[in-house]
Amino acid sequence: MSKAPSRIPFSLPRLSEEEMNRKLDSMYGQLSQRRTVRSFSSEPIPMEVLEKAIRIAGTAPSGAHKQPWSFCVVTNAELRKRIRAKVEEEERRSYEERMSQKWLEDLEPLGTDAIKPYIEEAPALIVVFKKVHEPDEVSGARHPNYYVSESCGIAVGLLLAALHEAGLATLTHTPSPMNFLAELLERPSHERAFLNIPVGWPSSDATVPNLSRKPLNEILFRY
Repeated sequence: MSKAPSRIPFSLPRLSEEEMNRKLDSMYGQLSQRRTVRSFSSEPIPMEVLEKAIRIAGTAPSGAHKQPWSFCVVTNAELRKRIRAKVEEEERRSYEERMSQKWLEDLEPLGTDAIKPYIEEAPALIVVFKKVHEPDEVSGARHPNYYVSESCGIAVGLLLAALHEAGLATLTHTPSPMNFLAELLERPSHERAFLNIPVGWPSSDATVPNLSRKPLNEILFRY
């Protein structure tokens, strides 16, 4: 039986209702400007900025505190070119064979297709891997992780918010299947690709679809 961790005191500052609302209004004002971008400047991003954003992502809660994630930062141009080639190979199959007609119709207003230049154009990719289990290097046993997808999803949410706070644009990209990412990045067998996130500043001519988010009364239900 594993030994229970020691306990330490914990508290949070007790804010006034006015201060709570002020902070949340400010946060909403900032995050409501976050958009998915598909046209990036090639200007390099300071690695320290990416490291700090990933450190914030690592504060996410996780099942049994297993922290079942790895964040791979890809800035090498040749490797991004190889990733793009494999991405477009899988995307062509998806658009031509795997996606339903309804799915294609839902994507049509966004103007997406199998060609993904942003994989090369963005100065960095953050490829997130989920650890489906933890291998014991001595015995070879597999120690389970719990709520892996949920944990990684929360961490990615924090990552996107942190990158937006730093003034960087992102795209959440999920080519399916994504096994080639583990192969190209030589990740261990217990890791599975979860998400590919191009990161950078928007290009000078970047545009985004004029979309709106659901209002509060469509997503909040009081009991």
